Amino acid sequence: MTARRSPALKGVVRAPGDKSMSHRSMILGAMATGVTEVEGLLEGDDVLATARAVEAFGATVERLGEGHWRVTGQGGFRQPADVIDCGNAGTGVRLLMGAAAGYPITVTFDGDGSLRKRPMKRVTGPLEQMGARFGWQAAEDRLPVELSGGSLTSIDYVQTVASAQVKSAILLAGLNADGVTTVEEPEKSRDHTERMLRAFGAEVDVTPGGEGWVVSLQGGQPLTGTAVSVPGDPSSAAFPLAAGLVVPGSEVTVEGVMLNPLRTGLFDTWLEMGADLTISNRRMAGGEEVGDITARHSTLKGVVVPEDRAASMIDEYPILAATAAFAEGQTVMRGVGEMRVKESDRIALMVAGLRACGVEVEEEPEGFIVTGGVVRGGATVQTAHDHRIAMSHLVLGLAAAEPISVDEPGMIATSFPGFVELMNGLGADIAAGQ
Repeated sequence: MTARRSPALKGVVRAPGDKSMSHRSMILGAMATGVTEVEGLLEGDDVLATARAVEAFGATVERLGEGHWRVTGQGGFRQPADVIDCGNAGTGVRLLMGAAAGYPITVTFDGDGSLRKRPMKRVTGPLEQMGARFGWQAAEDRLPVELSGGSLTSIDYVQTVASAQVKSAILLAGLNADGVTTVEEPEKSRDHTERMLRAFGAEVDVTPGGEGWVVSLQGGQPLTGTAVSVPGDPSSAAFPLAAGLVVPGSEVTVEGVMLNPLRTGLFDTWLEMGADLTISNRRMAGGEEVGDITARHSTLKGVVVPEDRAASMIDEYPILAATAAFAEGQTVMRGVGEMRVKESDRIALMVAGLRACGVEVEEEPEGFIVTGGVVRGGATVQTAHDHRIAMSHLVLGLAAAEPISVDEPGMIATSFPGFVELMNGLGADIAAGQ
């Protein structure tokens, strides 16, 4: 797939449904008793893998229309007949492990080549402390792994690095554990699980603790099916908005974007860089604040991104780096070592891709520094099956002097099906081939 320098981008689009909330709506719907109706579900490959998984665990899953799904839960997970293949979905597999650990079942989790490289002990470790048992089948800490669940006891778990996936897995297991399960975070991570558990009828206690918070819930609480409205994903909205910022003459609006303050770090950073970014029509949807965001072509300047902002925008650093390539001066991104254990080593891939396109980048163990200016382009970028690396470089190509190609665009469908069509509808020049 190749992106070429484009004329001004204009238009109003909707972002795909939020991926984090889409995964959780399927999993909680399957753990609950009764019907859960989901509107705005992200129909990307990752979420569809989670939908197939909860069906294998005994829920009835129906697609009623575009983004409109019904999950009928049986009040818990049943023994599946086969391996649970989570595809590329890191969030899906880690949350499903937490949920499944609470039931007396034995299940093997697996995934694609990319997911098999991602560490799992950050989740299986605390789940083992609660009483779940894991058997590594190939390499320790890597999929495939067999989980035997049930008879869990609660734990008080102190995280050293804030992770919504780890917190969520422990809380989902804690629903079916004896006693009160508590997770203490060093800084705040996204709180979609806590919000959605309440929507399904659970009591969740959240109290401030230092820079983070302490989250606890009593085991044995039943969940009841409910209606879930999934707002637009800020991580996906970032790509058309970034293109609006860097392509001269552009004005792009993305409607219905989630504005949860634990997810808007990128927008705060862009504003500090001088971006012409406005938010209008703020409203509530699905228990979350949403709004319409407009990005206009801007003269950007480099900034030092506060390290404590990382948890609120860890998935957005690739597209931030792409916009920083057009900014005046240096953009310093540190405290983001977590990027190295995402779908790929995102620090290494962004550094390599930007350098191939003529951008000056300095790599550090826990971050990187981009010095902006004119982007030459004229490269084919290796993405290592990573959707965000692919989309970030395609956006880069829309304002670079020469075309930029990515080697594996098919992976974009994991989080943003219809990305190319949406971008080209705004006036972008992205096409198959080199």
